[in-house]
Amino acid sequence: MAPIKFGVGQSVLRKEDDALIRGKGRYTDDFAPQPSLHALVLRSPHAHAKFTINTARARGLPGVATILTAEDVRDLGDLPCLFNLEVDPFTGPPYPILPRDEVRHVGDAVAFVVADTVDAARDAIEAIEVNWTPLPAVVGVLHAVKKGAPQVWAQHPGNVLFDVSIGDSKATEAAFAKAHTVAEISIVNPRIVTNFMETRAVVCEYDAKRDHLTLTIGSQGSHRLREIIGGMVLKIPLEKMRVICPDVGGGFGTKLFPYREYALAAFAARKLRKTVKWTADRADHFIGDAQGRDNATTARMALAEDGRFLGMDVDLLGDMGAYLSTFGPYIPHGGAGMLPGLYDIQAFHCRVRTVFTNTVPVDAYRGAGRPEAAYVLERLVDASARKLDMTPEAIRRKNFILPRAMPYKTATGKVYDSGDFAAHMKRAMEIANWKEFGKRAKAAKKQGLVRGIGLASYVEVCGTMGEETAKVQLDSSGDVSILIGTQSSGQGHQTAYAQLVAEQFGLPPERVHVLQGDTDRIATGLGTGGSASIPTGGVSVQRATRELGENLREIAAEALETSAGDLEIREGTIRIAGTDRSISFADLAKRPGVDPAKLNASATFTAADGTFPNGTHLAEVEIDPATGTIKIINYVIVDDFGVTLNPLLLAGQVHGGAMQGIGQALMEQAVYDPKDGQLVTATFMDYALPRAADGPSFIFETHNIPCKTNPLGVKGAGEAGAIGSCPAVVNAIIEGLWREYRIDHIDMPATPERVWIAIREHQRRHNL
Repeated sequence: MAPIKFGVGQSVLRKEDDALIRGKGRYTDDFAPQPSLHALVLRSPHAHAKFTINTARARGLPGVATILTAEDVRDLGDLPCLFNLEVDPFTGPPYPILPRDEVRHVGDAVAFVVADTVDAARDAIEAIEVNWTPLPAVVGVLHAVKKGAPQVWAQHPGNVLFDVSIGDSKATEAAFAKAHTVAEISIVNPRIVTNFMETRAVVCEYDAKRDHLTLTIGSQGSHRLREIIGGMVLKIPLEKMRVICPDVGGGFGTKLFPYREYALAAFAARKLRKTVKWTADRADHFIGDAQGRDNATTARMALAEDGRFLGMDVDLLGDMGAYLSTFGPYIPHGGAGMLPGLYDIQAFHCRVRTVFTNTVPVDAYRGAGRPEAAYVLERLVDASARKLDMTPEAIRRKNFILPRAMPYKTATGKVYDSGDFAAHMKRAMEIANWKEFGKRAKAAKKQGLVRGIGLASYVEVCGTMGEETAKVQLDSSGDVSILIGTQSSGQGHQTAYAQLVAEQFGLPPERVHVLQGDTDRIATGLGTGGSASIPTGGVSVQRATRELGENLREIAAEALETSAGDLEIREGTIRIAGTDRSISFADLAKRPGVDPAKLNASATFTAADGTFPNGTHLAEVEIDPATGTIKIINYVIVDDFGVTLNPLLLAGQVHGGAMQGIGQALMEQAVYDPKDGQLVTATFMDYALPRAADGPSFIFETHNIPCKTNPLGVKGAGEAGAIGSCPAVVNAIIEGLWREYRIDHIDMPATPERVWIAIREHQRRHNL
């Protein structure tokens, strides 16, 4: 059978983009019901301090509707942390909607001001009197766990939330005891600020007659926000709150969580019986939104003489910030489960400590623990190769899990269903002309430059968010609508889901409509995260579409006086095969006496074990030793995503993720002053984001092996680019620095300054 024009595997153009590129997108801040009140947040200028607050003068200013402090919202619930250890449960500290008398990071919320205009709210913010008594603060996990460090929370001595182990410590100790040699690294995965294009915003409308709230929020999922903000914080029946997510300008994990401003806007709207709107500025984002990464890790590999990996031992410190964000503790703990990677490592142990610091809370950021794990492992693999004087590809080939070993259960309990890891590494090397790199390095050296080449082979786990339900219905026009609880924030769900319908009905994308982000219209939903939308939601759409097709065949069989088995569906028409007798979808929808229930179908799917996309990133860089400047000369990606739904969407996702990883590898870092906890990089004047000129022209291919545990055969792709890129780029930099200067370590971001200093230190030590 020939491929359906708009079906699975076809490079269908994004149907969302026409409106977006014409400026017709509808984002939260575009929603401006009149009249609306406007809100701002008063934030702490101190990393740790006691305070008293007096709002009397500010409340009397013109245009001020209300000012909320901790006393006003004392009956509200705290923001919850939704992760706990099954074996060793922990009790986290409170995350209050507004702290009463003590702040714990710069940007901690102190008051919520609501006024007629933003300017009036700003005047009131400046008129609030706060008396601060600064307290000792601590930033950075390595400082926070030192004896005598300032304590963020008195009930968590040593600033440690939990200290747990994963794996088999005895087996790992035995592996190290018989090792020929041991490779060891100590690395930092720096803190990142998400910096999506659209800052967070909320508009809350209150219907006094129904005592009902409607929140419009640019989020990654409406149902979770309603459950937390409505049910857990405001403590109201869920039917008293509707959450709508319009267009969302980027999320990357950080927009998945509930935030204080959502609850405060809702509380204020109920109190004032008016609409309240809050929109973050970029400063709010830098010091008010969850940040990402921030691990310090020591990792060791026990090596046999022939290069086999005998065992791996890891000590991981994860920075939680001052409070526990929604999934914060899960990120380092869950990421540790992926540390064995693509390698046959039988003995594994990891100690995971989650640590409080006087900084903005940390939570999921694109990849959520898997990029951190891949970075540790792939840096360690290269260090192991150097230790044994092996090439990076040879030591990987020696230790990759073989295809014939599938399904393979890792030392941390992950079960890989499929993959040929050596194959995608080999293909990436072929595309990059790896064998001829030596010639290119010599030519660069004649120009006074240092070439480096490096690779990283990664695996991640996707589709573990839980179950997702899709409803597919035939509209009166003959078009098809999909109602689903996932939430697009730029991924292209409208197009991807339409292709799944096209695969069975032959409808063009413009005749398929996706409804998402509305708790009144869609019964349930997990939102979008963990690259789960297609592996989970896509299966639900496919199954619901198939069921709807069976329903429509039954109706058409009666209309055409034939058997349902004789009918075929093409281009929105049901036809008796081999004849010209047919009935259109539109006529079916309007046919008298049809049971309305037959015009829609629902399906629910959940993945028990998740899926495991994998691949190889290969980077070739050029280093100018005179300035430390790094330029990416060539970048190759070969991935195994199981089945490709849409090559264009896939390439866009991979390119975007890879650029985020490159940004982290070369320039991005949230820096806090160790003395007073101030966020030094709190504006774009100080925090560097990659631009187009900072990235390469990517060469991207797939070497797909269909997933055996997913009905669509897909493995997920949204975060993969951010996982393989950091270690590939840094490994390339270190390869060049090692060959030229015997420099074997540099932490991200590898800025020109850091590279220049490393080279100058080498020259100083050797009197060069």
